[in-house]
Amino acid sequence: MHKAILFIFMIFVFSGCKNKIEMNFDKSITAPIADRSPYQLKKHGNIRIDDYYWMKERENPEVIDYLERENDYYNKMTKSSKSFQENLFEELKGRIKNNDESVPYFFNGYWYITRFEDGNQYPIYLRKKDSIDAMEEIMFDCNLMSKGYDYFRLVGMNVSPDNSKVIYGIDTESRRKYTLYVKDLITGEVIDTKIKNTSGGSAWSTNSKNFFYVYKNPTTLRSEKIFRHDTDFPHSEDPLVFHEKDETFSISISESKSLEYIFINSHSTLTSEVRFIKSDVPLSEFQLIQKRTTGLEYSVNQFEDHFYIVNNKDNSFNYKISKVSITDPTYKNWVDIMEHRESVLIEDLNIFKDYWVVTEREQGLTKLRVQSWDGSENYFIPVEGETYDIYTGINPSFNTTKLRYGFTSLKTPSSVLEFDMLYKNKKLLKQKDVIDNNFDIENYIEKRVFAESRDGISIPISLIYKKDVDLNPETPLLLYAYGSYGYTTDPSFSSSRLSLLDRGFIFAIAHVRGGEYLGRQWYEKGKLLTKKNTFNDFIDVSKFLIDKGYTSAKHLHALGGSAGGLLMGVILNEAPELYRSVISAVPFVDVVTTMLDDNIPLTTGEYDEWGNPNVKEYYDYMLSYSPYDNVKHQKYPNILVTAGYHDSQVQYWEPAKWVAKLRRFKKDNNALFLITNMDSGHSGASGRYNSLVETSKEYAFILQLEGRAD
Repeated sequence: MHKAILFIFMIFVFSGCKNKIEMNFDKSITAPIADRSPYQLKKHGNIRIDDYYWMKERENPEVIDYLERENDYYNKMTKSSKSFQENLFEELKGRIKNNDESVPYFFNGYWYITRFEDGNQYPIYLRKKDSIDAMEEIMFDCNLMSKGYDYFRLVGMNVSPDNSKVIYGIDTESRRKYTLYVKDLITGEVIDTKIKNTSGGSAWSTNSKNFFYVYKNPTTLRSEKIFRHDTDFPHSEDPLVFHEKDETFSISISESKSLEYIFINSHSTLTSEVRFIKSDVPLSEFQLIQKRTTGLEYSVNQFEDHFYIVNNKDNSFNYKISKVSITDPTYKNWVDIMEHRESVLIEDLNIFKDYWVVTEREQGLTKLRVQSWDGSENYFIPVEGETYDIYTGINPSFNTTKLRYGFTSLKTPSSVLEFDMLYKNKKLLKQKDVIDNNFDIENYIEKRVFAESRDGISIPISLIYKKDVDLNPETPLLLYAYGSYGYTTDPSFSSSRLSLLDRGFIFAIAHVRGGEYLGRQWYEKGKLLTKKNTFNDFIDVSKFLIDKGYTSAKHLHALGGSAGGLLMGVILNEAPELYRSVISAVPFVDVVTTMLDDNIPLTTGEYDEWGNPNVKEYYDYMLSYSPYDNVKHQKYPNILVTAGYHDSQVQYWEPAKWVAKLRRFKKDNNALFLITNMDSGHSGASGRYNSLVETSKEYAFILQLEGRAD
């Protein structure tokens, strides 16, 4: 459940030659069989029997034993192919520039840089005062800080307005519960402040003494309270500033670009509400901009004496932009400065002294529109290609004519560019290095095609393959999708993916309903009581790729994680014959049971996405597609499933229960593996090299299945 996407995959043992693969598993190794302990679940007069409900008992030794037996089974079954995975890892690692730095950005008197050094897993954060040539000041060396931890993540780095202190959050469990610390940047000492169970976010007041932070409920992990901290009195009890009592809402804290205002943002899937104070009066009471109204979504920017609000007021489903005086910001005073358009989705707004930049999406493609406040300029930054991703980067300053933005595509490495909005010229600041003498962007073809769905809708597909690949039914193809929460999977570059493309694979992204690739309505038609459109779109895209001769069912592989893992679960039940293998990472597959349990993290906040099963209409609809509830006595393709023991988004027991049930129901000899990372959660292993280990397992699985493990 939730938005984050993770791929930790495994490998199999196969023997044979290209396009004729036979499995060669040791028949003496038997798969783990989970104990069955029937548990009755009753709702709306419907009774479900869950034989594996007991797996929710996190500390039960039998649960741990089962997960470890599954891991051991995987390790034994893949023992003879470990060397190929290791070779792949070295191949993937070899494409990464070991010593690398981000493009510096200047803010409040300092240049900020992120650096990776040879052999190190984690970044080093540093700054330089006034000049890029000044002596560097290391703020955090995460390689030193991570020692002794299996998982480490630093987030929320927020330097005080006077540049003397920095707030940061640390997670060493991978449950996205961050402990906040404050470091004195003058002395280098960590102040005696340790605030547990936070979101990692914070907002400084102008005095560089008070800051606000978000408290997470340690059980549900809902961000529900805002507290104010005083660094002069670190041991005093922090006063509660705001409590979001509606369990379907979460909250966040943020600073305006000018640092003049602090915002509390309350939000559910469909509704938002924003409060504000002046940063120089941190003890004042937060004021409402516009009280929550079901269905009204808005976000706030500030410039001088006005708020600039991206909103969907008056049925503006693709959003519009309004302007309002800070003195009376309720929506009766909002004045539109960019009208709603049915064919254009507004995704972002960046404000500068003389210009404002809007990120728009039309026909699936993003564009950056530049407009001057005096109305004399209105144009798009030039961009080429039929499938790509363009987005604004770090732009902390108002008083500049230069916009920093990013560009990437399936064949173009991530690039940072700077566009001068006054002179209309651009400069490439950095393109990510690919350390591979054989890589040439001109050797790859990227394009977009459209498949017709069963209800007559055109589904976009982004594709990439090498020029010398002969497209025919024998061509292996990896098809990916997510399709939930309005999250759009834009086509971006992956140096690791070259290991598939250079071995003759096609890689494709199905832009299914449930994301916002074709606007807000594309999302609305893939959620709640239209959620099945997401699943049907993926199946119809699969059939299209087969019918058009890009591949065949013998060579089509499907991939998805989290809510995309739910998608994988559904297609396995509904169309298993279309796929050679399906990889489902940390999958949200026990939909009904999870959404009925409001003690599980994130459940109540997602009723607007999946529906509230306490209402019979939603219960019946969820039950009709829930992968765990719809496992069938049928043949399934090769299946690879992953879980994280500390996962806060999809609890480990969902994939574990699902695999146990699949083992009992499936009528085939194809592989079924579950691997549970006992040290991490939804995002998998931390560290830039550790993540490559996971990718190498994924690729080894697919390549060996296709007989291309050279």
